[in-house]
Amino acid sequence: MFYLFFLLFIALCFGLIFSVFRSGRFKNWAKIFRIFVVVISVGIFTFYFVSRSVNHFRENSLTVQLINSLPFPLDFYIVQVNSDKNAAEKYEARRVGNIRSSYYRIEYLDMAASDEFWVAGFMGKKNMVYFSQHSVPNKNEDQIIEIRNYINQSQKLSEVAQIQVEDLKLENMKSAIWITLDLLLLFLNITLLVKRQK
Repeated sequence: MFYLFFLLFIALCFGLIFSVFRSGRFKNWAKIFRIFVVVISVGIFTFYFVSRSVNHFRENSLTVQLINSLPFPLDFYIVQVNSDKNAAEKYEARRVGNIRSSYYRIEYLDMAASDEFWVAGFMGKKNMVYFSQHSVPNKNEDQIIEIRNYINQSQKLSEVAQIQVEDLKLENMKSAIWITLDLLLLFLNITLLVKRQK
């Protein structure tokens, strides 16, 4: 996803550069390119924001329900351990979200290449106060995990999980920066196109 937004950034920059061609033989080609870049960018952002907003239900997936019974809200992450040799990465981290006390969240995991996942809960940005390891002997049986205590089942595995979560946060931060820049450039491109047409 990071590379897609980076390429979009370059295309939008060229769109701004091509806006200086107001006359000459390159005028029409520059305008066509700018319109094409704007349409593609709007399509990509529409797809991205809609896909992030809808329910992440997957067919043939394992449903994991996390219930926070602790008195404070925690930020939860799931780290999926891929045991299949053909898997792209050994660990896949995802953010479940901030769960308030006496509330729950549902996450859907594709366990085709995995039979184990970890749950990590953070109070603040880096303070891991909960870690548990869960094996999945039956992938057709949904998991309900109720967090009642501040525990760390494995110091060694929790350190691996901490690294995976920090990598995920870094990737999300990079993507957020590029998305912000792309949206700004998209706005400038649309403004210049509408201004020229008037």
